[in-house]
Amino acid sequence: MKSIPVVSRTKSTVQAFQKACEASSGAFVPVILEGHEESLSYFNYELPEVKIIDFGDSGIDVESLIASINEDPWLLFGGIIAIVNDSASKAALEKKRDPNVVLVLTRKDFESHAGRVLRFLSRNVQFLFNRGMQQQMNTAETGSFVSDNDPTDILFYCNLITSYLYNTNRVNEEGRSAVQGALMELLLNALEHGNCKITYDEKTAWLSRGKNMLDLIAIKSSLPEVERKKVYISYDISNERTRVSVRDDGDGFDWKERVTGELKPGLHGMGINMATSFVSKLTYNDKGNEASFEIPNLRNVTNTIPAIMKEQKVLEFTDKQLVCRENEPTNDLFYIRSGKFAVYVQRKLVTVLTPNDIFIGEMSFLLNDRRSATIIAIGPGTLVKIPKMEFISLIRSHPHYGVFLSRLLAQRLARQSNETVEIRNEFVRVKEELENIRAPGT
Repeated sequence: MKSIPVVSRTKSTVQAFQKACEASSGAFVPVILEGHEESLSYFNYELPEVKIIDFGDSGIDVESLIASINEDPWLLFGGIIAIVNDSASKAALEKKRDPNVVLVLTRKDFESHAGRVLRFLSRNVQFLFNRGMQQQMNTAETGSFVSDNDPTDILFYCNLITSYLYNTNRVNEEGRSAVQGALMELLLNALEHGNCKITYDEKTAWLSRGKNMLDLIAIKSSLPEVERKKVYISYDISNERTRVSVRDDGDGFDWKERVTGELKPGLHGMGINMATSFVSKLTYNDKGNEASFEIPNLRNVTNTIPAIMKEQKVLEFTDKQLVCRENEPTNDLFYIRSGKFAVYVQRKLVTVLTPNDIFIGEMSFLLNDRRSATIIAIGPGTLVKIPKMEFISLIRSHPHYGVFLSRLLAQRLARQSNETVEIRNEFVRVKEELENIRAPGT
């Protein structure tokens, strides 16, 4: 059961979502919020990964609410489904490309298709509601989405993937724009030319008459031979790189001719070249109905830092520089902004910490004890130093951070438990191999 906050005072909007949640058999529970303070308090303490915000409700101070979210994206990142009053407002909000907004719907579409919104959420629970957990577990993330022949669907998945990569520090702002540009071009090509079979000349004629491509897509998608077709999006995210593939149910095309052919300016027809300009590795299957691109991930750096730590002292370290020494009587906390840091206990390397680990020194900090390990920088890196008394003062003024830090520690314990199980299994495997080796001689 997932709680979904809905910031809206519009009865028809609230009732439509409540009805959809009732039909979900308890999988989702709506939490209706009507004011700025009430909403922000809920966001701070419940830390919802998905938030539905009514941008078109004049009774909601949306600008202040979004400003509060953007002020501390480290804590309140991502997952906004925005409701607006009309198509013009929808286009304007989408144009802003806010990394927190994954879907924009007009009020009419939201109220008519609230159940569809829940289906989006239920199909992508792991991706939406455990954001960053896999990265902290140091495991690869693979999966896929299946999209209908609907521009709203493909925009949702495009924003979902790019926002996730940004908020988990796989790409920076420039990389997010590049991935978003490449992915959107490939998705539109799959929808328009692959499934709907809209030819170059047909699209040119349609646009020349000043018509909207969304209307032509809707006409084509209603045809019996098209309506069952899908767009398939798969992702493979490792620590080093991200690979995304887009496949359609169409007949494919001669991509070699399009890639090597002369680029002619016009109303359209530059999608492949634009996608290629965004990412360095763009490939197609032989049939031409699947395109894939790959980008290197950022390593050991974070896009954002907690708002309560922005005023703290930032320390820069060079390779092999000492951060702290085992048994030192100090309990300052360090937030990892960039770099890698080796942890030694009794002169033995036990682990390497990166921005994924978020903090250095939380054990001595929490236990009011001496340093339990020696920390040394591996290459250049930066840390935010937080003296204990200052941090306690910060928590008193921002108590919701205590809730979030508890979650972080729980995640770290979960990861350590995972690693313990893996070590135990490896020990059992090696022990069995040794016993099998000795068995013939006994």
